[in-house]
Amino acid sequence: MEIGSHIKQLREQKNYSINKLANMAGVSQSYLRDVELGNKNPTVAFLSLICDALNISLQDFFCDNSQSRLLNDPIIQAIYKLTPEQKNALLVFLKTMQSE
Repeated sequence: MEIGSHIKQLREQKNYSINKLANMAGVSQSYLRDVELGNKNPTVAFLSLICDALNISLQDFFCDNSQSRLLNDPIIQAIYKLTPEQKNALLVFLKTMQSE
């Protein structure tokens, strides 16, 4: 993964200019531009500030987008909170729905 291009992609998805993201993150606009262009290697602290401004976690930044969306799905989050017995009951219920 190219970190700079990934920051740029996430920034553009939010329709943020470099200036806006830099201001939101409290970082230098020129340093952010250099990171996006691959001229500088960001620190973890810098990435943390950028992720906070983009409203994502560092884990989400480094995860595959489809995996990240899946982990943030409210249904998946609710399933994680179920007891093993509740998960089994849910599985039985889902199997009955698939047979229809």
